[in-house]
Amino acid sequence: MSVNQPSFSASSAVPYFNQWEDPDCAAGIIAGDIKLSDISFWPHSGASEQQEFIEWANHVCGMCCLKMVLAAVSGKVVPVLKLTYRSLSYGAYIREGDNIKGLIYAPFVEYVRQELGLEAQVKVDISAQEIAGQLQEHRFFIASVHPSVRIPDSTPPHKGGHLVLVTRADAQTVTFHNPSGHNVSTQQDVTLPVETFARFFAGRGISLVKKTQPQQ
Repeated sequence: MSVNQPSFSASSAVPYFNQWEDPDCAAGIIAGDIKLSDISFWPHSGASEQQEFIEWANHVCGMCCLKMVLAAVSGKVVPVLKLTYRSLSYGAYIREGDNIKGLIYAPFVEYVRQELGLEAQVKVDISAQEIAGQLQEHRFFIASVHPSVRIPDSTPPHKGGHLVLVTRADAQTVTFHNPSGHNVSTQQDVTLPVETFARFFAGRGISLVKKTQPQQ
């Protein structure tokens, strides 16, 4: 696979992208064996210099989900940092010294409405079982989960802290793309029992793109 081209799994028409630009390096990054400075494909992020990529790469899981949504509905691949920088004036991220806080949901929703023409709604206090209902009206749901969702048998220390793109859900299962999965089986079209997904799900997220609206 060429990392600057979308990857399509056999079961999904939704393009997959990795927040670190090279999905083959994800396991090494997570393990600490590969540094962000080792990623040669950083220019695909839209950064003008490598340090920009290093600064942002661990914070753009939500924007990577948006990149996948845009590729699915429009066929256009927009660099993740281009999307990120356009969102800053809306307050989707906030700098606190050397720290970056975000993705902040309400400003993000306003950003995608105003800049990208996408319908979006913040959802809170919902159960994993209710995600299926969200997808009856919307095409996608960006869900807040603990990053260890990539290891379904684990017990997370808390819920939330990472964002994944849910593409399908029903009463029994939830299927999603994970921007920081460590291999293909934990990256693309990951399907978990809804009870397992609930262990990681923080009960909040963003519904995107009305099913009844024309594609952009």
